Amino acid sequence: MATYKIDGMHSEITFKVKHLMITNVTGSFKKFDATMEASAEDFSDAKISFEAAVNSISTDNADRDNHLKGDDFFAADKFPVLSFTSTSLTHKSGSDYILKGDLTIKGVTKPVELAVEFGGTMTDFYGQFKAGFEITGKIKRSEFGLTWSAVTEAGGVVVSDEIKLNMAVQMVKQA
Repeated sequence: MATYKIDGMHSEITFKVKHLMITNVTGSFKKFDATMEASAEDFSDAKISFEAAVNSISTDNADRDNHLKGDDFFAADKFPVLSFTSTSLTHKSGSDYILKGDLTIKGVTKPVELAVEFGGTMTDFYGQFKAGFEITGKIKRSEFGLTWSAVTEAGGVVVSDEIKLNMAVQMVKQA
């Protein structure tokens, strides 16, 4: 069984949410950690755990970031970490997989299903064996207690319930 750790310098954990239902606002988590254990060459038996520090959330706007960290959304003081633990990684075809697991945000745990595209493996300049993955999916923020909402004077929704997840991940095999 090989253990892999996420390469934070070469990985991104991002999300998009519709604002006023006409444009996307992109955010990311700057502090995160992930571990993968697998013995199969195609990673089909992988067990994956991930967590992100809620206080590291960034949308490139300090006021919005502070609002997201507050009680209206993530309540970072009470729930400083969001986490994911895989329950299965199923090979569909070619480089496509389905990753299922339990996502915990704000103390609420729900099953999620994510699409994974396996980008392949490579040994870098330093002799580190790496595996690359693109992971995408959608969640409803209301299911995790992120229920803040507002409506414009014209009756438009300010922030969508649907959150699009997009992660570009390099995992480094540990010695």
